[in-house]
Amino acid sequence: MRIVGINIPDDKNIEIALTYIYGIGRTSAGEILEKTGIDKVKKAENLTPEEITKIKNEIEERYKIGGELRQSIRQSINRLKTIKSYRGIRHARKLPARGQRTRRNSRTVRGNVRMTAGSGRKKLTLK
Repeated sequence: MRIVGINIPDDKNIEIALTYIYGIGRTSAGEILEKTGIDKVKKAENLTPEEITKIKNEIEERYKIGGELRQSIRQSINRLKTIKSYRGIRHARKLPARGQRTRRNSRTVRGNVRMTAGSGRKKLTLK
């Protein structure tokens, strides 16, 4: 089944299945189902076409999702970079931007780059 251009898994509860859409988490999925009056534990494959259209309309009306959301995030980061704010500089240097320490735990943002002396040791060769 497709909702707003994304394939939704049929075997999951609709609350979980909606989280496959970029920009919709558990809380947003719960709010959407509450507004449309659909049971959260109902399987995605058991939805009627009317319920699917209700969900589509609710998502399109209230949420930024997918490419539109990614584009707005990218624009926000570029704005921070152009005004040379602290966060923008951190984004430009590919370092953590929200106050995390970098002495030990910034592998995710830096792309798992190991810069310590002992991490790249060559194996000893026997003479």
